Amino acid sequence: MNDIETLKHLVDYGVIALLVIMSFVALFFFIERVIFYKRVDIKTYKTKRALEVALTKHLGIIGTIASNAPYIGLLGTVLAIMLTFMNMGNASDIDAGKIMESLALALKVTAVGLVVAILSMVFYNILSRFAEVLESEYEVTEV
Repeated sequence: MNDIETLKHLVDYGVIALLVIMSFVALFFFIERVIFYKRVDIKTYKTKRALEVALTKHLGIIGTIASNAPYIGLLGTVLAIMLTFMNMGNASDIDAGKIMESLALALKVTAVGLVVAILSMVFYNILSRFAEVLESEYEVTEV
């Protein structure tokens, strides 16, 4: 395997590994927050602000993953396309089928990034709604 192929595998698997780690982090915090929301006793909080801080803990991480995963996927795609062009430049014969295959495979990283972003955004929206409902319940019991 030549240096460009090694670099291409490193880019592909490195970026996909990062996206997989991000998805596991988002899933972990989603599960943690759902368990917390199911067990939280809103009556134990003295102020609405204290409840709000507790309810929104880790939501920023999930939101950050949702907003950055497409960019990381896109970065992986751009790097893979650059390597494809480098490979074309170094090749003595140009095979159009192989070029198209390389370009198509480069797009898989963007697809993975989009999947991670969509799932993280769904997690974020579900948790935000949970938090809003609990805050509303606090306001109702406060009166």
